[in-house]
Amino acid sequence: MLISPNKKIYFLSDFHLGAPDHESSLVREKKIVSFLESIKPDASEVFILGDIFDFWYEYKKVVPKGYVRLFGKLAELTDSGIKVFVFIGNHDMWMSGYFEKEMGITVYYEPQTFEWNNKKFLIGHGDGLGPGDHGYKFLKKIFRNRLCQWMFGQLHPSLGIGLANYFSRKSREKTGSTDKHFMGEKAEWLVIYCRQVLAKEHFDYFIFGHRHYPVDYELNSTSRYINLGDWILNFTYATFDGNDIELKKWES
Repeated sequence: MLISPNKKIYFLSDFHLGAPDHESSLVREKKIVSFLESIKPDASEVFILGDIFDFWYEYKKVVPKGYVRLFGKLAELTDSGIKVFVFIGNHDMWMSGYFEKEMGITVYYEPQTFEWNNKKFLIGHGDGLGPGDHGYKFLKKIFRNRLCQWMFGQLHPSLGIGLANYFSRKSREKTGSTDKHFMGEKAEWLVIYCRQVLAKEHFDYFIFGHRHYPVDYELNSTSRYINLGDWILNFTYATFDGNDIELKKWES
């Protein structure tokens, strides 16, 4: 697929809206909406790589309160012809049609391969990839299980969302200080994962979120690993103009 002249593809991730409280989340939401408004003139596609929310669950007839500014802006983008793609993250994996039906967004549940201007991309949220973290990988299977999702849905939303928010906070606490520095290629599990993939198949770019630390890392002379950082502390995103990808910081 070719990117039209003067157009770009945008990538961003990890908003964690709802955390740590409504007031600070609303400030971030307005900043994200301002960014999305600014890219309308030259965006051909927008990729949001997971953890839009600190928690998200779509009950059959209920969705969590809030986020109307973001939802309205995303619908505005798709209505104007800009394609928007969302990858579920570990904090918002329980999606079941709301984004597709109400906002015209394509939702992905696993990493996907894309190709633009003869450049090959592997794109995903990034959770559960690479070595180690067996406890989370086991929990992920449980959380993604349809029966477990149905059972959670039987809880009253006030109880279910309150319980989920508690565990989301615990998940953030567990991350500790690892989001504040690059741990080296032997410890960065997404770097290890990218190298494992490259041993079997070539990709020009690997783009992930989840890590919360912005990274532009050269895997070899023809492949790069990009981590998008977050919109809590870093406010970073990436663009691809058809020739190269660039990791940037939003200054509003």
